[in-house]
Amino acid sequence: MLQKRSLMKVIILGDSGVGKTSLMNQYVNKRFTNQYKATIGADFLTKEITVDDKQVTMQLWDTAGQERFQSLGVAFYRGADCCVLVYDVNSSKSFETLDSWRDEFLIQASPRDPENFPFVVLGNKIDVEENKRQVTQKRAMTWCQSKGNIPYFETSAKEAINVEQAFQTIAKNALQQQDTDDIYENDYPDPITIKPDSNPSYGCNC
Repeated sequence: MLQKRSLMKVIILGDSGVGKTSLMNQYVNKRFTNQYKATIGADFLTKEITVDDKQVTMQLWDTAGQERFQSLGVAFYRGADCCVLVYDVNSSKSFETLDSWRDEFLIQASPRDPENFPFVVLGNKIDVEENKRQVTQKRAMTWCQSKGNIPYFETSAKEAINVEQAFQTIAKNALQQQDTDDIYENDYPDPITIKPDSNPSYGCNC
């Protein structure tokens, strides 16, 4: 059980080109490249971190933003401890699709308590000139508040602005989610009987 709990799964979602891979690389490898290469399907990086005196391996899953890769299957989403939604502050379209990315995650991951599942929103590419910006900080924060006060950070993968701070919050929220799941599991040590009229797919969130 302890071994299982030392691994933290974080899913990063958002449109193609918003900087998901760049944010991951900046956080894990402390480097940035201007060469854009679209992620095909899904990829992940791991980083050993300490959160609240606990040694944790953070597994960051990066997804392709293209529509044709959106339905990656339940196995990809299942077991996530936190979901990061990324958009480009210079693209209104990438911000407007956050709703569908969030909905897609909740449908596929089927978290035990969807109302309180931890999301974090990152508005990336704040290093671009101010006059190109299309999404104001106020607009983004209003959206986050309407979804249950989701933590919000404005980041630059290129300049390493707020990247470390954002992922610290992501890690803390993910760990809190794991602790909540542990409490739930300890409260129900015996197998849960599924009644015929209930949906079997929700019987276990293994």
